[in-house]
Amino acid sequence: MPLQYKINVLAALKEKGYSTYRLNVEKIISHSSIQKLKDGKMLGADGIATLCKLLDCQPGDILSYEPDEPKSE
Repeated sequence: MPLQYKINVLAALKEKGYSTYRLNVEKIISHSSIQKLKDGKMLGADGIATLCKLLDCQPGDILSYEPDEPKSE
């Protein structure tokens, strides 16, 4: 996948005081989104926007783009 997390997002959220329990109970981030973060899967644009708001950062601070290997013909 070309987009990857540059940081451990859940650890960064925890440092800001957002445990997975708090995120879920206060409905800040859905349970399915928390599970995606645990699995290293990408969130949608709205989820990334929420992470940026909580972490007070820009998408480029948490995401990197690594192009897929070009297909040889």
